[in-house]
Amino acid sequence: MTAVIALVGRPNVGKSTFFNRLTRTREALVADFPGLTRDRHYGTAQFEGRRFLVIDTGGFEPEQREGLIAAMAIQTRLAIQEADAICFLVDAKEGFSAQDEEIASELRRGGKPIYLVVNKMDAKGAVSELPEFHRLGLGMPYTISAAHGHGVETLLEAVFSDIPNEEIIPEDVAKGPRIAMLGRPNVGKSTLANAMLGEKRVLVFDEPGTTRDSIRIPYEREGKPYVMIDTAGMRRRARVGEGLEKLSVLKTLGALREADVVLLVLDARVGIAEQDSHLVGVAVELGRPIIVVINKWDGMSPHDRKAVKEELERRLSFIQYAPVYTISALHGTGVGDLYKSIDRLWENSRKHFSTGELNRALAEIIETHQPPMVGGRRIKLRYCHQGGENPVTLVFHGNQLTRLPGSYKRYLESAFRKTLGLDAIPLRLIFRQGENPYDPQPKRGKH
Repeated sequence: MTAVIALVGRPNVGKSTFFNRLTRTREALVADFPGLTRDRHYGTAQFEGRRFLVIDTGGFEPEQREGLIAAMAIQTRLAIQEADAICFLVDAKEGFSAQDEEIASELRRGGKPIYLVVNKMDAKGAVSELPEFHRLGLGMPYTISAAHGHGVETLLEAVFSDIPNEEIIPEDVAKGPRIAMLGRPNVGKSTLANAMLGEKRVLVFDEPGTTRDSIRIPYEREGKPYVMIDTAGMRRRARVGEGLEKLSVLKTLGALREADVVLLVLDARVGIAEQDSHLVGVAVELGRPIIVVINKWDGMSPHDRKAVKEELERRLSFIQYAPVYTISALHGTGVGDLYKSIDRLWENSRKHFSTGELNRALAEIIETHQPPMVGGRRIKLRYCHQGGENPVTLVFHGNQLTRLPGSYKRYLESAFRKTLGLDAIPLRLIFRQGENPYDPQPKRGKH
């Protein structure tokens, strides 16, 4: 099994900065704002040849009994249960806090190895506060600067001296489809993620914008590996200011670039907004396969359901190829059916076609509907080859291709999608005017 280390502490002690230091990424959002991390955030890290999982948790306030803070505390407790070791971070700059004592008391009850980590030791006056933390009764503190990396190696040496050298993250986990949740805030993305995972792994709370970060969770279903990416809900551009919301938007865009399959989650009872079309446009521009998931479908009247489907056809007509599912994430209705399309889209987006196969298809497609005449001359599509995967990219060579109308390009896309059996994924078409790149002796014009 993989070693799992959870980072726990009160808000704003530097857990996300330490997470980024360990994983050598900038996946966790970092800003001078208490309570920034709300969910458990997973990342992989490596130390002296050993790979391990790191869990970044939200600010832990164990005494809180209701509201969002209580929900965050539940997520932290789940992370503690999953972990082999706990790095309990405290703030050398702010000094000892009664909240630190509450957290230490709860961690001791968990029975897991605890490493007291005094962060921000590079701050002015930090050393004078160090003796205060001995009051927590957790042994000798490890002093670090998460921002600069000082003391991290010593801490990890201590942690791994107590954890058996077990096999690390199965390679198959990285080979499965990466599924990104996309949609406006409060449409049920986190609820759907929990239903697909089969456990309450992602924070769900009735407040728009609860998920601020993009959470990556590797898992298996029926022996197949997957990675779930639950993205922050993207607000309209006009409402995204500097700072926190802008960071969340950047994380959502990053998740889309990383994803293999995108689940566009819509709220059936709210309808489809211009923002939904914008989100889909971003995914299409990146060439990502899309599955449209209409959530909260249960209990709707036949009239309302018909209205939603008509609106879907009107507003998202540019992805008519995308499969559409109607579900109830809360009750789990229809959720399991999504995996059939996820697997199919993931496999299709990685298909490779020989040049001969593509050119035979091109000949049949042109014979059915020839390119138009321009200036008395017919546009020529001479050759085609595959230029890439995910998205499947087809490169066409011929004459006057810069004058090929958009209607014919759409015809080519639709025809190739049908001929190649890629009915549910986007195709990227590239047109290059010139000679056949596969002709060893291309004809040259007279000078």
